[in-house]
Amino acid sequence: MPNRRFTRVLVANRGEIALRIIRAARELGLYSVAVYTTDDAASAHVGQADQAIRIDSAQGYLDADALVTAALRAGAQAVHPGYGFLAENAGFAQRCIDAGLCFVGPSPAAIGLMGDKATARRAMASLGLPVIPGYDGDDQSDLTLRQEAVRIGVPLMIKACAGGGGRGMRRVDRLTDFDAALSAARTEALAAFGSSAVVLEQAVDQARHVEIQILADAYGNVVSLGERDCSVQRRHQKLIEESPCLAIDTVRRRDAGMAASEAIRLLGYEGAGTLEYLLAPDGRLLFMEVNTRLQVEHPVTEAVYGVDLVQWQFHIAAGRPLTSDPELGTLSPLGHAIEVRLCAEDPACAFLPQSGELLCWRPPSAVRVEHALHDGAHISPRFDSMIAKLVAHGPDRESARRKMVAALAQLQAFGVVTNRDFLIRCLEHPVFVAGDADTSFVEAHATALVSPHDSASEALVTAAACLSQLAPDELSGATLLPLLPVPLLLQANGRRSAYTVERQSAGRFNVISGTQSLNCIILRADRHDAHIQVADQFLSLRWWRGQGDLWLATDRLTLYVRDCSLEPTMITAVATDLGASTGEVRSPMNARVSRVLYKTGDSVAEGTVLVTLEAMKIEHQVIAPFAGKLRQVEVASGGQVQKGALLVVIEPSAP
Repeated sequence: MPNRRFTRVLVANRGEIALRIIRAARELGLYSVAVYTTDDAASAHVGQADQAIRIDSAQGYLDADALVTAALRAGAQAVHPGYGFLAENAGFAQRCIDAGLCFVGPSPAAIGLMGDKATARRAMASLGLPVIPGYDGDDQSDLTLRQEAVRIGVPLMIKACAGGGGRGMRRVDRLTDFDAALSAARTEALAAFGSSAVVLEQAVDQARHVEIQILADAYGNVVSLGERDCSVQRRHQKLIEESPCLAIDTVRRRDAGMAASEAIRLLGYEGAGTLEYLLAPDGRLLFMEVNTRLQVEHPVTEAVYGVDLVQWQFHIAAGRPLTSDPELGTLSPLGHAIEVRLCAEDPACAFLPQSGELLCWRPPSAVRVEHALHDGAHISPRFDSMIAKLVAHGPDRESARRKMVAALAQLQAFGVVTNRDFLIRCLEHPVFVAGDADTSFVEAHATALVSPHDSASEALVTAAACLSQLAPDELSGATLLPLLPVPLLLQANGRRSAYTVERQSAGRFNVISGTQSLNCIILRADRHDAHIQVADQFLSLRWWRGQGDLWLATDRLTLYVRDCSLEPTMITAVATDLGASTGEVRSPMNARVSRVLYKTGDSVAEGTVLVTLEAMKIEHQVIAPFAGKLRQVEVASGGQVQKGALLVVIEPSAP
């Protein structure tokens, strides 16, 4: 055994991940060193660490040399990579070791073997674990991959060998679409992981995504801490995770855990890791990959097994055997835990990533919340869209589910669109309540999960019209305001509507929209909360008002309302029409331009990919709305664009 004693550790990550590791280090009496970029100087993890060092590098948190240099400058003896991409980077692990630092994670050899989907598949198959039928060969030529796709048949999955988090992954349902899907997967994989290598796998429909958590020490001891069900996903990225999995009984849990542990032992693996499987409808547990790190969803395992997995990462790195805690190998799940990922994205717009300033942040108090947010926090398009995760634990699944719904109902996140309402609808959908959600759940029930309730939205917009006119001291009777009608043009849910607000007395309004007239009474209101009666509906809501902006949320619905009353409506309407008729194609989000595929003067067909944008590590394709010639190309590869920025102008080939 090498000398593994360390008292000072550098945390090579940011945000809530860094905070989680810093907390575990502090509880063990370890001195923590944070790193930060200039943009993150005011981030919470910087203030929580014992010491912080700025990284001056264009690569930021992914610059291995800069991180190792920072660790040596701080006098750290160990580096914890967090649970992002660096945790699965064999080169970074080796760089730490070469510098005399203890890498808190598996060996570079184990990361290299397991971090590649192709070699992991081959290794596990050689050890007797059933793998998903597919192709994991070294020949990556287009011809070979196309031939293998024909052999496997459709539907099939293309997956980046070095990938994770759904990046570099495409589903193919028709062989005629294979070439385009392969090109897109390779491009995304190369940008995200530096490798365009892929594996092909048979797509297993109506399956559950199940993963087994293991811990392995340097002495050959391996412990399995049960499984997690991560089936609720969008874009092949997890949104809701729970433990234990309802589809796995005690005997199956024991057998699967023993098989995973034996495979890990034979591979000489050390540290925390996760074996990911698909649970097929016929009951087969098919191996997919090994994640050589902690997963974002590790807190659900911590909740039901009563362990701190980050602390055990430190223990293992320091040379402590798992057998020092005899109870660890005999633990059984206690109760049920559910985790949800709060993401800055718009489910109603194909889950497009969102970025900007978080104006108001109020997390719930009854569940575990991992975050690094505060009022005024900047949500950057350069990082993952997940901004927080919530974990609810209860004596059974239903109590944990209800606890999570109540927590999300209490949560406030104003300023950036999030998936809060979508998560609540998922948790309350009958299929999820029954425990029957599989990996197709979101796609199969998209309409019910994404669409807001129109009647509730209309009531909220009516309330917004009144709140926009509410004077600070109006309800106390200290303010005398004119009773003249006020015309408003409000935009919500992607459309604009005209209203007239007539103040009748303090806190009492009549709101006219078209032929409809509604009485609205603001029964109580302060800076954050309001209780309002709209006709026969009573609304208890949280709200935030800025210059022309209103954010409102009930326990089930969040709404952003913009006051467009001072904008010239005729000019706006004409401009919108002209934009459509002249082929102005604009950016749907704040993003980096990763590729511009055509130049001014080129002819394009309808549906042609014109520009690819990258935001929050996801690639988005901007396509031509109709056939024509490019009259203007306003962007270049590598540039940054804001939401609504002009990308290209297409001159239609026909009126």
